[in-house]
Amino acid sequence: MGKLIAIVGATATGKTTLAIKLGLQFGGEVINADSRQVYRHMDIGTAKPTPHERALVPHHLLDVVDPNEPFSLGQWLQLAHQALQDIWSRDKIPFLVGGTGQYVWALLEGWAVPQVPPQPELRRRWAEVASREGPQALFRQLVLYDPKAAQFIDPRNVRRVIRALEVIHVTGQPFSQLRRRQQPPFQYLAIGLWLPRRELFAKIDARVEEMIQKGLIEEVRRLLAMGYSSSLPSMSGIGYKEICAYLRGEIELQEAVARIKWETHRLVRHQEKWFRHSDQRIVWLRANSPNLEDEASQLISRWLAQEEVVSHCAS
Repeated sequence: MGKLIAIVGATATGKTTLAIKLGLQFGGEVINADSRQVYRHMDIGTAKPTPHERALVPHHLLDVVDPNEPFSLGQWLQLAHQALQDIWSRDKIPFLVGGTGQYVWALLEGWAVPQVPPQPELRRRWAEVASREGPQALFRQLVLYDPKAAQFIDPRNVRRVIRALEVIHVTGQPFSQLRRRQQPPFQYLAIGLWLPRRELFAKIDARVEEMIQKGLIEEVRRLLAMGYSSSLPSMSGIGYKEICAYLRGEIELQEAVARIKWETHRLVRHQEKWFRHSDQRIVWLRANSPNLEDEASQLISRWLAQEEVVSHCAS
């Protein structure tokens, strides 16, 4: 049976950096589990691994589709399973890395997601509703049709809300009832990175400022010039929608930056619902530990040797 190592946790906890170090040590390859990093041309705002980082360790499921192309959980799962087989065939270790809880658990828990093809007209109509009336108007429809799904889908994630409504419309069944589980063909070790809220929020704020300095505004301008509408689900992601509003003259840059920080703080709270410290399947390590790499390396070495790993939350 194949083996997989997952590096999970909230945004800005250093998952990519740790995964690359461990990948170099253990002969691993990274499978991206960040729903925004699948889009081409969207690099700075998604904190995508740099070309240098990607040259150190092979990466999979980055730059999969253009920003105007539909992309679903089912598509990601199919590509992830293909990547796993490819990595295992070369006797390498796959490292699943990302903070999109739905992607991570869909793979680790063996979800059998319904293969509902994209419905362009429905997506266009719902995207217009979100753009005209706000994401909450769209989310209220999800609450009405599938309150259980509304409990685990972020109301600000327009793309995911639209996908759930799409599946409900096509199948006539609640989205939450269609996630059948199968035994996955692998064993996994899940390592979670965490920081106290205050420290994490400070790190997020600094990273947002760095994104602006690195050229986030220019990246958004370039996307718009390429013909990608600000109403696209991909462009509704944190960082992109705020800069679009700034470029339209609706808000000042200072306000856009403040909104990006606030929305990212909010994202962290949502991610913590997917990756809970009480979840015994995850071994939690403090992200700013001076011995983080050694601690993670020892866990992996013991696990690969089939020794018991005791899940714990570092204090």
